[in-house]
Order: sequence, then structure tokens, then C-alpha cells
Amino acid sequence: MPFALPPAGERRERLGGVLSVIYVIFTEGSTATSGDRLLRTDVAYEAIRLARTLAALQPDEPEVHGLLALCELTAARFPARTGPDGSPILLADQDRRRWDFSAIRRGLDALARASTRGLGPYGLQAAIAAAHASAPTVEATDWDRIVVLYEALDRIAPSPVVELNRAVAVAMASGPAQALAIVDALIASNRLPGSHLVPTVRGELLARLGRRSEARAELELAARLCANQRERSVLLRKAAALSGPSD
Repeated sequence: MPFALPPAGERRERLGGVLSVIYVIFTEGSTATSGDRLLRTDVAYEAIRLARTLAALQPDEPEVHGLLALCELTAARFPARTGPDGSPILLADQDRRRWDFSAIRRGLDALARASTRGLGPYGLQAAIAAAHASAPTVEATDWDRIVVLYEALDRIAPSPVVELNRAVAVAMASGPAQALAIVDALIASNRLPGSHLVPTVRGELLARLGRRSEARAELELAARLCANQRERSVLLRKAAALSGPSD
């Protein structure tokens, strides 16, 4: 069979699959699912190269620019996400002066192009990343806006990961008790079995509520389920910090 571009009428049908592949490549680069590195920047930057190429080929497709914006804005935080030894640095502890502001500008430009006809799933995720990128601190972040964006994302592209991320944003905007109810409902529906993400978030929320022994158990469970050694070390460190007088 000849190697050639599909006819114009077929490209739109195939575009979603292409975007999904690039997104999966980027997410593996931005947080490796396993191994002893948190970031695989070579993989992430290859995904960005592909997204830029696709944006040049399909300049009138908003979601192409949405995905490019999401990748650029997320990658902008790479320089501050790990220490010299590769250990993870959490968002609240990152030196935001180390963020790549050129990448942020490129991401915001791509987001503006994605917004011309309303935001799709990638565009909404990029808008969430933009809210983080424009905030001087975690506390100054517009968490109410992020909650609204996650609610919009959940309407057009519902998934348990979106719901879990919404719970994190709700915790920052309205407090951990309301967010815990969202996480517990997610557990009851058994929509993310075997994932370390659910006990990670639940452990953080319980810790904020002062339920230390429960929080420690959740974080230890999350560490057992996590295949990335760097993430696991952070979870174990948090669990150890909760040792002591129980609630």
C-alpha cells in the first residue's frame, strides 16, 4: 500500500486517535509510570515536537492547538519538578522562577488559538495548566476557576481521573471534607481499581483533616501500588511524617 496522507474527508475521523497517541507519549514523559526517574524529558519533548508538527499541518483544528498548549504549559514546570538528584519536588515547593517562561508564552499562544471555537477536552486541560502557570503561588492560584474547568471537562470527557483531579481542586477551593466525599464516591463506584492515585489523594485529604493514622495507611497503600520509584519514595516519606500520636 502506498504511504500517503489520507483524503481530507478522512483526516478529521483519524485526528482523535493521533491526538490520543501524542497525549499518551507526553504523559509518559511528564510522569513515568515505572522506573527510577520521575521525568522522561526526551519522550515528553518528542511528543511536543509531534504536536507542533501536527499544528503546522492542521492549523484550523482547535484541539490540535489545545493539546500543544497543554504539553507546553505542563513542560514549562519541568525544570522545577525535580532536584539535582532527580527527587520529585511537589508543586507547593517548586521555585517558580525556574519555570520555563518561554514555554508558558508558547502555551498561552496555542491556548488562544484553541479557544476560537470553544474549548474541547485538551483545550480545557490546557486552560487548567494555564491557571497554574499564571499563579505566583499555590495559595494565589484561582482554584475556583480550576474547579469550574474540571466540571466542564467532566461533562464532555468524563473519566475517574478527571473526577479525582476535580476533588483535589475542590479541596483547595472549599476544604478537604467536601473533596473527601467526592473521592469516597469514586471508590464506591470502583472506577479506578488498583491505581495508586486514589489512596494518594485520599491520604492527603485525611491528613489535612487530622485523621493521621488513616492518612498514613492510605499513603502506605499508595506506595505499594506505585510502580515509579521516585513517586513511591515521596509517598513513604509523607507516610513516615504522620507517624506518632494517632487521631
